[in-house]
Amino acid sequence: MQLKGLVRFFTIALILICLYQLSFTWFVRSHESKMEEKAEKWLKAHYATPEQKYPGDKALQAAYADTLKEARKNQVKHLLDSTKDAKVGPFGVVSYKSAKESELKLGLDLQGGMSVTMAVGLDGLIHSLANNTKDAAFNNAMKAAVDRKANSGADLITLFNEEFKKANPTAKLAPYFSARSNGKIKFDASDAIVIGYLREEAGKAFNNTYRILRTRIDRFGVASPTINPDPAKGIITIELAGVNDPERVRHYLQSTANLQFFEVYNISEVGEAVVGAEKALSAYLKGTTSTDSLLAKPAADSAATTAAPAHDTTTTGTLSDLSGGAKTATAKGDVDSAKLRALEYPLSSLIGFSQGQRGQNGQVQYPANLGYVQVKDTAQVNEYLKMNVVRSRFPSNLTFMYGKVDESDPKFSNIIPLYAIRTKDNGSAELEGENVSEARQDFDDKGRIAIKMGMDPIGTKIWAKMTEKNIGKPIAIVLDNIVYSAPFVNSVIPNGQSEISGNYSLVEAQDMADILQSGKLPAPAKIVQEQIVGPTLGSSAVKGGMLSFGLSFLVIFALMLVYYNTAGLIANIALILNLLFTIGVLSSMGFTLTAPGIAGLVLTIGMAVDTNVLIFERIKEELTRGKSYMTAVNDGYKRSYAPVLDGHITSLLTAVILAYFGLGPVLGFATTQIIGLLLSLFCGILVSRVISDIYTNKQRHFNYFTGISQKVFKHAAYKFVEYRKAAYAISVVVLILGVSALFYGFDYGVEFEGGRSYTIVFDKAPDQQAVSDDLKAVFGEYPVIKTVDKPTQLNITTAYKIHETGNNVDSLVEETLYTGLQKHLPAGTSYKVFSSKYKQSSQTVLPTISDDLKKGATKATVLALIVICFYIFIRFRDWRYSVGTIVSLLHDVFVTLAVFSFLRKVVPFPLEIDQHFIAAILTVIGFSMNDTVIVYDRIREDTKLMKGESKINIINRAINQTLSRTVMTSLTVFLTILILFIFGGEVTRGFAFAMLIGVVTGTYSSIFVAAPILLDLGKKDKPLGGDIEDVKK
Repeated sequence: MQLKGLVRFFTIALILICLYQLSFTWFVRSHESKMEEKAEKWLKAHYATPEQKYPGDKALQAAYADTLKEARKNQVKHLLDSTKDAKVGPFGVVSYKSAKESELKLGLDLQGGMSVTMAVGLDGLIHSLANNTKDAAFNNAMKAAVDRKANSGADLITLFNEEFKKANPTAKLAPYFSARSNGKIKFDASDAIVIGYLREEAGKAFNNTYRILRTRIDRFGVASPTINPDPAKGIITIELAGVNDPERVRHYLQSTANLQFFEVYNISEVGEAVVGAEKALSAYLKGTTSTDSLLAKPAADSAATTAAPAHDTTTTGTLSDLSGGAKTATAKGDVDSAKLRALEYPLSSLIGFSQGQRGQNGQVQYPANLGYVQVKDTAQVNEYLKMNVVRSRFPSNLTFMYGKVDESDPKFSNIIPLYAIRTKDNGSAELEGENVSEARQDFDDKGRIAIKMGMDPIGTKIWAKMTEKNIGKPIAIVLDNIVYSAPFVNSVIPNGQSEISGNYSLVEAQDMADILQSGKLPAPAKIVQEQIVGPTLGSSAVKGGMLSFGLSFLVIFALMLVYYNTAGLIANIALILNLLFTIGVLSSMGFTLTAPGIAGLVLTIGMAVDTNVLIFERIKEELTRGKSYMTAVNDGYKRSYAPVLDGHITSLLTAVILAYFGLGPVLGFATTQIIGLLLSLFCGILVSRVISDIYTNKQRHFNYFTGISQKVFKHAAYKFVEYRKAAYAISVVVLILGVSALFYGFDYGVEFEGGRSYTIVFDKAPDQQAVSDDLKAVFGEYPVIKTVDKPTQLNITTAYKIHETGNNVDSLVEETLYTGLQKHLPAGTSYKVFSSKYKQSSQTVLPTISDDLKKGATKATVLALIVICFYIFIRFRDWRYSVGTIVSLLHDVFVTLAVFSFLRKVVPFPLEIDQHFIAAILTVIGFSMNDTVIVYDRIREDTKLMKGESKINIINRAINQTLSRTVMTSLTVFLTILILFIFGGEVTRGFAFAMLIGVVTGTYSSIFVAAPILLDLGKKDKPLGGDIEDVKK
């Protein structure tokens, strides 16, 4: 072998580099283990055990045990923080902090945490660039484009342009954008120039959004966060390990930091409008007046903005009479139910309107907010306030906004203030947050937690004018359309200082300051996919993954020795080096190891030895022909290169396609597979050959036969081709079943269906039907419930509120889930305990991203089939091989689909069509081609060696000659996947099951479908395959 020295150099260098890289993980684990031991000792010294604290009381013991667990966790965190600069390792040359940054990181599914995929929305950006136009044609086109985007692969700018042109064929876009473009867009510019400008601004907005989110996450204080932007798809994927407050994360990430300062309408200024709207709405709801007749002109702005005199109580009196009227009617019996009262007084029955209070100086002071609404009534209030019969009664520059719920006081935790915000004519604010230069958490003059802000010179001037104009009046400080504070102005503020104060926790105030300091998101980012994994489930995944990894390694190690004798040592050394290199490279790349990543490593174990199996089988074949040991080894390696390379290239092609279309954990699996396959070539061909040569040069030989392998398939002469018609019949049946499966249906995972999925563990196995009935009562529809891993663990999927938006929707759904499950939880279980102890994981996928994932999965599968067929055509220069390939691959795909469709209600574990299933399908396609291409290579070779022989004999001989390696390569992969299926845990079970089906069908199709079909395609006298070099006997 040439270049032995270079191969040795790279092998030794890789070993040293990988050991060095993995040493950081070892140092970190060792240090953290010591800190955990110290924390345990500290806990025992400072706290009594649950049994000592509450003898005989199991309930209190369990609650106290949770307290101890939290105390231990906090102490470990404190110890690690205090020793971040401590030197770790044998030579004390690296700090714990530096080693932590270089260790092999565990994914969220292995250690617990939160993963989100955020879509950067461009509709808000386009509206902003259009100066927030209120033009109906523009806004209708944007709404239609947003609706289409949910089911289209086109970008929003393209769809908006199409919708605008559809509704306004002769109109131009330039007039909408010229004012805010800083001269980039002229008033008469063409639409093409405008679209180019919008794309340029969208690209800048995406990059700035990523930068701001990156800054926020760095301030969040999570160890080793991961953030990956994908500009092509307009999404940003974020992983935060170890977080235990999902609601805080959602708000922290989704806040646009859109800070605005508005003037406010108080109740005295819009009292008459409220009374008029009340009467008009009541009449409309009763049906006594048509809608059109109620659409009165908006109140004149001049009249509306004139405050009532301080001594004038007409307005408040009118509102009081209105509320009192409702009560009187009830007392008189005219309205004997809440429903009728709500019909008579639809607004005041839901809104507790504010009342003026006379001060010591005799003047009436009106609160900043218009009134209060119960949280549960906000949806109904929103609906009423958007109706034309109501909206038309108020000034055109009035916008309703809610304040922040005061959760610190139980008396006010269920009500929310409603404000009447006075905007400029174009809907903007008097002062925008872009003029705020700094924000920090501080305390106000009453000692309350506050956020203090400073403004730039422009903001300082505007703020001074604004406060001068509103002395004695409130100014609303609004963040992301929520009024956080509305202080009254006592005097002019000339220095640009302002503050937001209220009942905020220290964490809330710090988060808000960080968000404001990081800057406003140029394009709003919304969470479209979310996954939360609890530490318990993560720990179980680690154990299952490592157990399957270890068992797979031992089984393949033993199999190589049992079947290939001492030559098996070469395969095992190559396998060990392959795994070392793979993990080392992943670690050096900053790769995060996930459960699918471990599955990829397990699969690598099975596929890594395939290279050696192919080589060893060819060497055995050459030895059987009577060649000398050295000649057999040389010829065995040389004649194995083609099938080895073909098999790896086909697998690599599917893995690359999977990596391109995959997200999150599936991307981790694909990355592991790609690296493992590349290193398999290096270790299986080059390193194993160097080991073989070193051993041989010392006048020693490896044995390639054992008593078992010498007899198996030695004189194989099966007439496979004769059974091709029966195989075709089976394939037709499979095709029918596969097509039928499309109509019979599948269980789609939440990734493809959209919705929210929760894994809940119970103290004892619950009655699933009772759980389903109880959840229907709160969700309004039956959820999908499946048993996961054990009878006490259920996966619950629901589409409840999936189309609603807002930062608190996830929390509302989770609270509703808790309410529905209370009968099945121990008495007295609080929502906090439910979230931390019983909820093991959760996942949210909005319909928009689920549609994208389904389309991506379809594209990935189709593209893989096309690419493989094209490669086979190029490689063999014969269309019959490509047709045989596509038929066999479709056979494998349809078998797997049929099994997942018809057995989904039979097997005791979920068979879902999700990203893991698509990963399995693509891997099966690659593996099946690995088997097929071995047979194809031998058919082409035998065509040259057996000139004059019938095609039947050539194909039969080729299949029989490669039968041993076909069975062995399939067996190694099948065994590793079987171990993964049994021990790998629930996360990878569906993937492993699909792979098991695929390996079996792939082996069958390569023998009975792909090869025999060559006989029935094309002209009978046409040779099989293009020209190749002559192969010497």
